[in-house]
Amino acid sequence: MKKYFLIAFASIVFFACNTANDYKKITQDPSLYANTVHELNQVVMGNNFSPIVASRNYVYAAIAGYEATVAGSPNQYQSLAGQLKGLTKLPLPEDTSNIDFQFASILAFSMVGQAVTFPEGSMQHYTDSLKKLVIAHGMSKTMLSATEKFSKKIGTAIIAWSKKDNYPQTRNAEKYTVKNIPGRWVPTPPMYASAAEPHWMEIRTMVLDSASQFRPLPPVAFNITDKKSEYYINVLLVKNAVDSLTEEQKHIANFWDDNPFKMNVNGHVMSSTKKFSPPGHWMSIVGIANQTAHGDFETLTYAYAKTAIAVFDAFIHCWDAKYAYNMVRPETVINKYFDANWRPLLQTPAFPEYTCGHSTISSSAAEALTSIYGDNMAYTDSTELEFGIASRHFTSFRQAADENNWARFYGGLHFHNSCITSTAQGRLVGNWVVSHLKMKK
Repeated sequence: MKKYFLIAFASIVFFACNTANDYKKITQDPSLYANTVHELNQVVMGNNFSPIVASRNYVYAAIAGYEATVAGSPNQYQSLAGQLKGLTKLPLPEDTSNIDFQFASILAFSMVGQAVTFPEGSMQHYTDSLKKLVIAHGMSKTMLSATEKFSKKIGTAIIAWSKKDNYPQTRNAEKYTVKNIPGRWVPTPPMYASAAEPHWMEIRTMVLDSASQFRPLPPVAFNITDKKSEYYINVLLVKNAVDSLTEEQKHIANFWDDNPFKMNVNGHVMSSTKKFSPPGHWMSIVGIANQTAHGDFETLTYAYAKTAIAVFDAFIHCWDAKYAYNMVRPETVINKYFDANWRPLLQTPAFPEYTCGHSTISSSAAEALTSIYGDNMAYTDSTELEFGIASRHFTSFRQAADENNWARFYGGLHFHNSCITSTAQGRLVGNWVVSHLKMKK
């Protein structure tokens, strides 16, 4: 995927002859929308949003972008109004002849993206640059004005809807109580951070009937005294795996790490390392998939919205399970009963072990993408290159989700049976989203 698409197009201003419709070469190119999503990825990463909250950042922006696409392609795509919980009829354009709907999609995405993140106006410089670019390439001020007006109507409606999802209420909800009970989650090193988003299951779902709709069966019972117990065996599987990782296994774990804020401790010196979060990684995969499939602009906005919805509902589902069972992390158990100095390859996130968030949302996203691009869509995921991690090639989205399943085990973050369950649960959520949303006519 072209990361510096805007810069490349900006050079055309000086070297190409403008025609009346030259701006369409810019606005209709799906790479520009993918670049816009990458811009939001940078904002989300830069402001330390947790993966859970990041899923909310992406989904409302992606829906806004998609709804502007629907307005421009009513015979191909169907609005999500009436399909997503609480989303009623959205505004329609008054004068379609003076609106560039692709550019409206970009502006609506950016407007909502910066509204659900911070600081205010985080994408303003980017969109201002785009406006100058399209004007320089022949878009009339009348068309730009009409396009902006329509995108603001869509954005305003989506923002108003987003404010009723119970997110503000969960900011002030009761904190998680740490209890010294064997098998129950406690904070982990090096940050020993409080449990993240213990009330996320209270967020309004989009397609699922409720957060607990697909709640999995309880995890394997905590039993560290019986060496023949399934739990004891699973603990040793994690420890032994991390202690003997191959270079390939380390690459798999690091590729899917997606820790948005890793704390590095060296003596008394502390620093942080930032990367895209799990939902940010899958948003990047959407852009790569569409480019690989030579999909058009409208297909891309459709894919982003559908995948973001699948990821959003998968997080709510997963968080319901996490805080229903409150299972301790492998790192805590190994440190207490086997080796006080043992550390996983990856840094353990601050929330309970069962089920695995990344495996859940990955398999849910894979189902959404498979429904659009097919089950034999081979692609190379280059998302991690900008963080110094080599790309990986996959024969399908489901294969990528299955690899993520192993990645969290290799990283020492989860018991592998938890990852297996999580992949199956995420698939249930993804299939529910795919079967209940009518987006493409």
